[in-house]
Amino acid sequence: MNPVDALNEIAFWLERELAPSFKVQAFRRAAAIIASLDPDELQRRADDGRLKRTKGIGDRTYQVITQALEGRVPDYLAGLRESGAHPLADGGGDVLAALRGDLHSHSEWSDGGTPIELMASAAQALGREYQAITDHSPNLKVANGLDAERLTEQLALVERLDAEAGDGFALLTGIEVDILESGELDQTPELLGRLDVVVASVHSKLRSDRATMTRRMLAGIRDPNTNVLGHVTGRLVEGSRGTRPPSEFDAAAVFAACAENDVAVEINSRPERQDPPDDLIALALDAGCVFSIDTDAHAPGQLDFLQYGAARAASNGVPLDRIVTTWPLDRLLDWLGSPRNR
Repeated sequence: MNPVDALNEIAFWLERELAPSFKVQAFRRAAAIIASLDPDELQRRADDGRLKRTKGIGDRTYQVITQALEGRVPDYLAGLRESGAHPLADGGGDVLAALRGDLHSHSEWSDGGTPIELMASAAQALGREYQAITDHSPNLKVANGLDAERLTEQLALVERLDAEAGDGFALLTGIEVDILESGELDQTPELLGRLDVVVASVHSKLRSDRATMTRRMLAGIRDPNTNVLGHVTGRLVEGSRGTRPPSEFDAAAVFAACAENDVAVEINSRPERQDPPDDLIALALDAGCVFSIDTDAHAPGQLDFLQYGAARAASNGVPLDRIVTTWPLDRLLDWLGSPRNR
């Protein structure tokens, strides 16, 4: 087995189970260290002891590399594959099978942990037909949000990687843009208009009063560039960041605006979010909304979180045709108003 592939696959499985980032990065870092070495040189360094003394190569990563060089699946990877064979969520198999892609993910350009290339290759390995890269906008400084200059640079990279991917997979340009306190979107209309997908989310002042939050969300939904309303309530139900109650807003008015403006309500698949709550999914269904099941992945292994979102959609009776991420790519791009279809 290729040692670089083995190390990266281990990182994938660890990300999928929300292992601590330092543990994941140990394998990603080791993969990057040996990636530039040809197989013969790597074998020589393993044989003469230099590899074991290399900074960034620990006991576990050394064991993985040497076992891969022996032509077998490393023991540690075999164990992770066995545990990973079990589904992350109960139910939702029919919905999961119908999902074609994901409209919300992050890379190292903002607060994700890996390059766009790795996010794209993981999406392809999972059988996705498309993956959107939606890094944060500049107002979210804590997440290294992209200003206009950096977003323009990223667009060029994503377009190049998409062209290199060939038929059968599309890497979509996008952004998770802040809905500012004014209700405006945190990026220029010109740049937003160049993107395939715009996920609009509230990230600040989440405890604002009901009327203030409602006005803010309605303004963001009504912006003609908005495609998806991200993690609707902002709640956290578990995880290392603790818990956070949902924001207060007029949900009936918000979902009516989503339906009127053809903005999808995101079913955010992150296990710590489970957003929106079940009662709000039912309300959005009654309002006539469409939905986007997204991972909000910040690392390749988290792209498998679609399982959680699929299970929640199924348990709440969301029809497949009301889920935009089940649609064929041409129909999706037409709905998005993507520049690809202009």
